[in-house]
Amino acid sequence: MRKLSMEALNRKSVEEFRKAEKIPVIAVLENIRSAYNVGSVFRTADAFLLEGIYITGYTARPPHKEISKTALGAEESVDWKYFASTAEAIADLRGRDYEVWAVEQASGSRNLEEFGEWGCQRAAFVFGNEVTGVEESTISLCDDCIEIPQFGMKHSLNIAVAAGIVLWEATKALSMKTN
Repeated sequence: MRKLSMEALNRKSVEEFRKAEKIPVIAVLENIRSAYNVGSVFRTADAFLLEGIYITGYTARPPHKEISKTALGAEESVDWKYFASTAEAIADLRGRDYEVWAVEQASGSRNLEEFGEWGCQRAAFVFGNEVTGVEESTISLCDDCIEIPQFGMKHSLNIAVAAGIVLWEATKALSMKTN
């Protein structure tokens, strides 16, 4: 084995990325305090060829130095929209036939491991504030809550880590339906 060179990875240019067919998944970032976390989600969205990111509330948005530092240019390739409130973002998603899932530990939340079994065609996932999570008022607007199984003493993950896990599982499930 040997590490692949940048050329061997056959990466898309920004133009090729923009023209490529996307996985019908949108990450919704609700009041994320850390611009570094936002940049990480941009990078994840680029890696998985997601349709885009919705930024809401006081979440930092490009152009922003800290987003750029972790996104490594993904803020230039990934489509994004800003909404003053998450309710506005969800209304837009509903108009586009997206199912909307809050990523939150809640009574009756569904296990992420089962996501592929639910028959969803287009999915948006709301990731909440690093301390307070997804707002209760937002949860009430979502189709359901989805939870990442956790087994240790800590029962929370950094938002960038949680987004990586959830968006990968959704990408796997939805890309199989489109291929």
